This record gives sequence, structure tokens and C-alpha cells, in this order.
Amino acid sequence: MAALPPRFADWFARNGWEPHPHQLEMLDRAQKPASLLIAPTGGGKTLAGFLPSLVELADGSHEGLHSLYISPLKALAADIRRNLLRPVEEMGLPIRVEDRTGDTSASARKRQRADPPHILLTTPESLALLISYEDAPRIFAGLSRVVVDEIHALAESKRGDQLMLALSRLQALAPSMRRVGLSATVEDPPALARQLACHPDPCKVILADPGPLPDIAMLETAAPPPWAGGGAAHAIPEVLAEVRKHRTTLIFHNTRAQAEIFFHNLWLANEEDLPIAIHHGSLAREQRQKVEAAMVAGDLRAIVCTGTLDLGIDWGDVDLIIQIGGPKNVKRLVQRIGRANHRYNAPSKARLVPANRFEVLECRAALEAAAEHDLDGEPRGPGPRDVLCQHILIRACAGPFDEAELYREVKTVGAYTDLSRAAFDDCLDFCATGGYALKAYDRWQKLMQRDGLWGLRDPRTAQRIRMNIGTIQDTELLKVRMRGRGGQPLGEVEEGFAASLTEGDTFLIGGEIVRYEGLKEMTVQVSRSANKTPKIAVFGGTKFSASTRLTERILELIHGDWQALPEDTRHWLALQREVSQLPRGDRLLIESFPHDSRAHTCLYGFAGRNAQQTLGLLVTRRMEEVGLDPLGFVATDYATLIWGLEQVEDPAPLLAPQVLRDVLEGWLAKNAVMKRTFRASATIAGLIERNLPQNRKSGRQATFSSDILYDTLLKYDPDHLLMRITREEAMKGLVDFGRVEEMLARVEGRIDHVVLDRVTPMAAPLLLEVGKVPVAGKGRERLAEAEAEALMAKAGLASGGLQ
Repeated sequence: MAALPPRFADWFARNGWEPHPHQLEMLDRAQKPASLLIAPTGGGKTLAGFLPSLVELADGSHEGLHSLYISPLKALAADIRRNLLRPVEEMGLPIRVEDRTGDTSASARKRQRADPPHILLTTPESLALLISYEDAPRIFAGLSRVVVDEIHALAESKRGDQLMLALSRLQALAPSMRRVGLSATVEDPPALARQLACHPDPCKVILADPGPLPDIAMLETAAPPPWAGGGAAHAIPEVLAEVRKHRTTLIFHNTRAQAEIFFHNLWLANEEDLPIAIHHGSLAREQRQKVEAAMVAGDLRAIVCTGTLDLGIDWGDVDLIIQIGGPKNVKRLVQRIGRANHRYNAPSKARLVPANRFEVLECRAALEAAAEHDLDGEPRGPGPRDVLCQHILIRACAGPFDEAELYREVKTVGAYTDLSRAAFDDCLDFCATGGYALKAYDRWQKLMQRDGLWGLRDPRTAQRIRMNIGTIQDTELLKVRMRGRGGQPLGEVEEGFAASLTEGDTFLIGGEIVRYEGLKEMTVQVSRSANKTPKIAVFGGTKFSASTRLTERILELIHGDWQALPEDTRHWLALQREVSQLPRGDRLLIESFPHDSRAHTCLYGFAGRNAQQTLGLLVTRRMEEVGLDPLGFVATDYATLIWGLEQVEDPAPLLAPQVLRDVLEGWLAKNAVMKRTFRASATIAGLIERNLPQNRKSGRQATFSSDILYDTLLKYDPDHLLMRITREEAMKGLVDFGRVEEMLARVEGRIDHVVLDRVTPMAAPLLLEVGKVPVAGKGRERLAEAEAEALMAKAGLASGGLQ
């Protein structure tokens, strides 16, 4: 194994360090085409990734860009630059290190293109922009290494697909470029290595010593978790007690709304005025930066947060993680646990707080999975074609290209290795003409062939393409400010949430209760409120679905050893077994019972929130067709509860896979899900532009134009490339129909239909869940007629006239 050069060995010794074996192995593999390093948080993996570059640059002979560092977060790139400057300055290395993100000034970006630093730290979006320039061949000519940090976070989204397409372009510009991936949490290392490598190059997986096992457990609370909900208010006293005992505690939540509500309740109980803050993506940048600075300085005892603090930024002296609510994903939980005791030889410490009774099972299953390193992850399908369309346009911005050469480049990307030439040509034709139904319109004819090479039809199009680079699809957000001149910015809320407010409504943002005063120039104007409780919670935020592997483990736990479960949870499960049955992985339990003069049916699919929601939509539509008059349903990660006017006698015909698929086809054709999905894919593919040279389209404008396009294509060109992409994306994204089909395949028609005369212990919590979906149909009409009849009878009137 390679030894450290004397200069570097002395630096390690001066700091009292010994290089880790995985750091030396990365140095040993410096000339290999690709390497994936999996090392625990605090294990020096970032230095391991950069060490070969620092050694190669130490003699000062290299001119221009040598190494690119790609981060999923702007803040992480800036943080790594600060950390990287330490060895550079302490060893006196002749190396320029700079970052380039959306926060970098225009003058600095211009200078970086003219005179690139030796090491550039950036994001996938900024890299895509860089390769779109005509001078990209000059900028990247000497590129030797690309380091992709937190690669697991990018690999799970279209940002990762865009990044890998960008790397295929860099490989063409700098054929000797080597690739390095860094991560602490990977469920399938060989699959991720194939994704990172330039196909068919090999990519070795280097597994570092995982270090000591984390200290993770459920937080014991005096009050049991409630039957439903996600607030975890019952655990506030115990959480505060933990905060008092530790230096800095990160309190993670799965949604921004839950974080705001918990922070509010925590602050009301914080009688000692411990310094506590909140951090999430909807807060104003100034407020986030203020919190981050206080964390680094060690001025905060606790930070209530969301996924914004998931990744590898080293924020001060964090020694405890608290996860509020079921983690939904073991890999995410392990990532969060790693934020505590950010040192290689110190065990991370974490406590889980289930927010309701079902989440007790989820938290226990997640704890056992984390202890066994049984990470979860849904398999990635083939590379998305809307991202490929954007890449083709980006390539055209940089100058004319040969289609066969670009096709060969794209095929070196793991996700696109099976891309057929016909599928590639479809994307190229779409970029050139807009497709059959749109080819008569100049605005969508972006490419043309000259002398056998493809290029932009109008060079001015390049500016518009560059302004719309990226795959992140934001909900339309509105700024929230205190009313008055120069009002303090508080953050952002979704446009739909703002539209639901009326003057005087109070809600939470940034831990404060504010009063809605009105909307002025697309800014939500608020004032401080003296209310103790907000009238409305907050914006929605992303709702995660429990992963397939985690729901499998929950089902195993239900039929396994209950000794590690709290006594009240054991009693709940025992009562369910006595009254009905316990759900199983290889059978589908369905319960039917009357409640509140309605017929209820509960399907325990354990397929995740999105799939259970879709199951509710499809089954109620099918019930409507066969005259069972459903009235509504509610879905969680574990079950779907449907209520209506008629009892379900035989649920099997309602769940026939082909029947559900047919119902889904009809539902999708008329549903807003398809239009939402179309808008996202059309924006990524370049059909719809959100950012224009003059201004940015509002959400309403973008929705209006995308809806017109969708309706036009549905009518005149239903087989258009973007319509096909939309169907694929809808099936696996918002609808998650794949997991419905997986669940039906898992049970193979084995249905246990239990008919009872009362609510069962497991179904009872679902009756308390928020988010109930009413079903419009004959059932509601029957209710309205019955109510009208009863009212008329009370008034002495009957259907036949006066009595």
C-alpha cells in the first residue's frame, strides 16, 4: 500500500494523527478509473477522496483545473472548502481551492471560467451549466479527478442521473479522468459502483472499518404515544431532559410542519430559556445562516430540524440525535445518527421518539435494522428520458455535435447502458422539433442539422436553456415578511397554503406565531401574534413513505419477539390477535366492521403511504362502479381504511390486479396527478421554461401553459414522448402503483377477510388520522337525499306533499 509523501506524513504527525487504512488505499488507487469509498461519518472519507489530488498538486506543476468536487448541497461545498484549506495552508501547498454554486457572484464565476482553480467544489446544477459553455473543452482539458461526495443522496434522484450524464461529457473532454464516490450509507454498494463508473470500466468498493456501534434506543416517556398523529407532544418533557444532559442535540423531523409545531411546543416548555433554534428549507437564508453560525460557535443546546441537516456538514459539537416520528427509511436514520459525535472512534448516540402507536413498531424495526446494517433502498430503473433531453440541449449549447458520438457517450452512463438507439433518437427528435403535434411551432424547434452535425437552430436559445438547467422541481413558494417597510424576511410557504389564508389567520414559521395580514406583490405580509396556539399549523412539506424493507421488518416484528416492545404496545397487539388477526407479509388482512352507522373496510397492505393512498383511490372507484357507495378513506404507511353505505361482502374482486390497473388508467386520464407530473417532466425536458430572460414565471402561469400543452398532446398526440414519460413517472412517483402491484404479487390472492361487529384494535387509530379523503359519488347523493327527506319530515313535509 502506498506510503504518504514525507510532507504529508509530517503534517499528520504534527496533528497527532495516523492515516486510516482506507485513506492510504485511496492513495494507492489514485490512477484507477473509479473507486467507491464507504466509510462512517467522522472517518476522514473527504480527506481520503482529496488526498491523491493534494499529493499530485503538491509540486505546483499542474496548471488549470485538476479536481472537481461535487456535492448535493451548496452549504456542504462551502464547508468542505473551509476544511480543505486547512491542510493546504498548514502544508503550504501551492493549490487554489474555490467553490462555485448558485451563491457565487457573477464576477467570480466569470473569473473561474477564464482561470480555473486547481480544485473546484460545486453542485450538479453548476457543473451542468459549466459544460454548456463553448469553452468547456479548454476549462476541463486537464481534469484528472472527480470526487462525488454523499453519492447515495444524488444517486436516488434525477440530480444523480444529470450528474452522471455530465461526467460522461467530462470523460470525453478528459479521457484520463478518474472518478471517486464517497458515502457513509449505501444499501447496495456494487449497484452504486456500476452507476459511478464509466461503463464498462470496473469500480472497486472500498469498505472502511465501520467503527464502534452507535448507541441507539427508544426514548422512554412517562406518557405513551397517542394513537394517531405526528406531533409527539407527549415526549416534550423527556426531550427537554435529554437536551439539558448534552452539549448540542439535533432533533430531526420528517416534515417542516411537524418541525415547526414541535419547536413551538418545546419552546413553550423551555422554562430555563435554553438556547434552542429551528432550521429547515423554508426559512429565510439569513435565518438559516444565523442558526448555522450559532451551531458552529457552540452557542445552541438544541436545533429542531429536517433533512437540511441530514448530510455531511460538521456543525459544531453535536453529541445527541433525536428522531421524532418513524424514520420511514433506515438509510436516512443511519445518516442522521452519524451527525452525532462526528469522530471516528466515538459512538454516535441517538434516541427515537415514535409519534403514535404504529410508529412504535416502525421505530423498533428501524433500530434493529440499523444495528444489523440492513439498509433499505428502492431499486433505480433505467435513466429518465426527460433528463436525457435536457442533457442533449446542454450539449448543443456548447457547440455542434455528432449524434452517434453523443449516443456512445450516453451509453457509458450506468443508468443508460441499455438505452436503445431508437429511444435516443426519440429524445433527439423531441429536442429538434418538439414532436409531431408541436413541430409546426418555431418556439419548440431548438435544434437543426448542418453538415451532418446537430446544433442550436438559433444561438440565442442557449441563454434560455442555461437559465432552466436543473432537475429540482420546487413547489411555487412565496416569501413571508413582517409587514412594514424593510420587513424582516421569515421564510417561504407554498403558494397553495398562502391561498388558503384569510386575514387574521395565525400560523407558525421560524418558531414564531404570526398573523396573516394580506398578500402584497406576491409576498405574504404578516405581523407578530400574541396567540399561544396557531389557528393553522403550517405548509405541508414532503411526506416520506416507509420503505419496502422497513415495512417488511415491521411485519416480521409483529410475528416475532415482542419483549423489546413497550407493555402497552404488546397489549395492543395481543388484543388485535384475540379480536381479529395480526397482519402477515404473505397474506392480505382485510377487516370489515360497522362503526358510526357506516360500513368500514380496512386493508393492511403495509405498502407505504403513497401506495396505500393510491389503493384507497382505486378501490373506492371500483366500489363506486359496483354500487357499494363508498364515502371516503384514510391511508397511512400500513393500512387503508374505507367507509361507505354498503358492507363489502367479498373484497377479492375489488383487488384483482388487472381490474385495479384498468381503474388506474381511467383515473390517471382525468386526474391532476398526470398534469402535475407532466409539468415536472416537461420543465426538465425543456418544453416549458420557468425562467425567462425578463422574469420568472409564477406557478400559476407555468401551470396554465403546461395544462394547455398536456390537453393538446392528450387530444392530438397521446403517444408523444413526453406523454409516455409522464405515464412512467406518475406510475412510480406520486402514485407508486408499483408497490401496490408488489403487495398484490406478494400475497398472490391469499386474502383473509375478517368480518366483525365492532372496530378492531389496529383499525381504531386510523379513525383518528387526519388527511381523510371524501369520495364524491352516489353514496354522497344518497346521504344528501336521506338528510333532505328527514328534514322535510321534521317540517311536516313528505315526498308526496303535506301530511
